[in-house]
Amino acid sequence: MLVDRIFASKSQENDSHSKSVVKAISWRIIGTIDTILISWWLTGTLSVALSIGSIEIFSKFILYYGHERLWNIIKWK
Repeated sequence: MLVDRIFASKSQENDSHSKSVVKAISWRIIGTIDTILISWWLTGTLSVALSIGSIEIFSKFILYYGHERLWNIIKWK
């Protein structure tokens, strides 16, 4: 069945939860710096840019972690 071929049980090639957390944190640092710089460039106000960056660091961390974990249950060939 197609669904059975797509979704697999946990295998050795999947990242651990702790590795997914570390990857999410490192990516969020890069992404948040980018968001702050773009926001600063667009608004011309550093305080607004920092506010935007402080909100999105948490929301995108949670979204990335969930995305990463979902991809680990997909069997990809």
